[in-house]
Amino acid sequence: MVKMKNRNVMFVSLIMSFVLALTGCSGGGGKAASDQNGEADPAKTQQEGTPKEVGYPESLTYWVTLNSNASATLQNAGEIKAYQKLEEITGTKVQFQHPPAGSEQDSFNIMVSSGDLPDVIEHNWSAVSGGPDKLIGDGTLIRLNELIDQHAPNLKKVLDENPEYRKMITSDDGNIYVFPFLRGDDYLLTYNGLIIRQDWLDKLGLGMPETIEEWHTVLTAFKNDDPNGNGQADEIPLRLDPGQLSMNKAFLGAWGITDSFYQVDGVVKYGPIQPEFKEFLQTMSQWYAEGLIDPDYLSGDSNLWDAKITNNTLGAFTGYTGSGIGRYLQMMEGKGGSFDLAGAPNVALKKGETPPLGQKDSPFTGYGAAITSKNQNPEATVKWLDYKYGEEGSLLFNFGIEGESYEMVDGYPTYTEQITKNDSLPIAQALAQYAMAGYSGPFVQDRRYMEQYSSLPQQASAIEAWMNAKNDRLMPVISPNEEESARYASIMNDVKTYYDEMLNKFIMGVEPIDQFEAFVETIKGMGIEEAVGIQQAALDRYNSR
Repeated sequence: MVKMKNRNVMFVSLIMSFVLALTGCSGGGGKAASDQNGEADPAKTQQEGTPKEVGYPESLTYWVTLNSNASATLQNAGEIKAYQKLEEITGTKVQFQHPPAGSEQDSFNIMVSSGDLPDVIEHNWSAVSGGPDKLIGDGTLIRLNELIDQHAPNLKKVLDENPEYRKMITSDDGNIYVFPFLRGDDYLLTYNGLIIRQDWLDKLGLGMPETIEEWHTVLTAFKNDDPNGNGQADEIPLRLDPGQLSMNKAFLGAWGITDSFYQVDGVVKYGPIQPEFKEFLQTMSQWYAEGLIDPDYLSGDSNLWDAKITNNTLGAFTGYTGSGIGRYLQMMEGKGGSFDLAGAPNVALKKGETPPLGQKDSPFTGYGAAITSKNQNPEATVKWLDYKYGEEGSLLFNFGIEGESYEMVDGYPTYTEQITKNDSLPIAQALAQYAMAGYSGPFVQDRRYMEQYSSLPQQASAIEAWMNAKNDRLMPVISPNEEESARYASIMNDVKTYYDEMLNKFIMGVEPIDQFEAFVETIKGMGIEEAVGIQQAALDRYNSR
């Protein structure tokens, strides 16, 4: 009897093993690898080289600076309509963590050094000491190459179709570390430059200035010929913005240099120690002495500049298409008069030559979302982040909610008047309630956003004018490695402090221009040539990626 019972148990065991072998039970005890119709089960484990499919995460912690356009009306990024819709689609609940405004970098450093990390950090990684490879090496961030290949088909498609993007987001050691913010069209790379009172030019019968010499003629006329027509000598021809010099917008680019590092045929140079920089300083010092530059140009009071522009006293300045041209035209609308602004071309030294430099961003500037080592479900997080790079996600984060912030008109996502003609909010703040195209995030920015954001004829013309420059001397986004980083930061902290002080002394005439050579020798004594070597090594590594 015992023998017969044992035989029955063995027989049942054999039958069960045979059934399990045929059905191929899943690791989680759920469905088999294929259903009765032969369709693959999304939950199957990896077989024959095919990566398993994953779902979206249930929850995430997400550290990110809250952009000022969003914080003007919202307390948390979770209130942005695009993120609320993304939660409906994915089921993922996101707990956003925002550092205090003005102390973002300090908060980031404290968070990283403490090891108390969220699941995702959205940040400008180009400014991180030691670069992304250090953060991967010390266990702060995880490498994303394989995860993107397996679980991010939308971003992978973008990178496959744009190899230059892949090069930009890959570190010197070959690591992809970020879901990037990418400007998806050249039209999106230029948005800042010289702005001039077109109505003043028209009144005085002057053409648009293109060269340093022509600018001197125009500014002198603005000062002396009463273009605002009030019979008083109260015109301020030009406001120099020192913060814009490094962006090559305020005349310096005419000499083919920047006030930082640039490259000529792959050779890195530092602008302020070049002979051309002395010529630039001589010109600015002369203009300042002649009263062509606002003596208050160092003031950071935005209300002061608003008043000078809207009170009809300032003739030219640097600014953006939106917060500059668009905002001031809107402020002056309906107030009478002939107030008009135009984007002036980038400046050249010789008439008819293509300007050497203008403002132009890289499609990738180092900003994006990285996954930390504390993330317990990186595959699902990759899938969640990847949604923004697909067609639906791109519409969501560039344009917001269809039927509320935009409508599809002949296949073109067209912002509604809720965005373009909001009764209480400027367009940037109205859009920030719905989407993130007005600033940045881990998605590809759509050209059609800018076509509508800068829809005034003056704005469109300004972008076209500012795009006209060679720009072959601009540096790509590079960063020193861990070995170089501390020394580079030490050198450049000293150099920048001294440079900022001396720049304005030269322009204001406090320091005579004949002291320029002593200025150069002081900067060399601070180690600038070593810093140039570090930049050269970083550029060489970038070019060899």
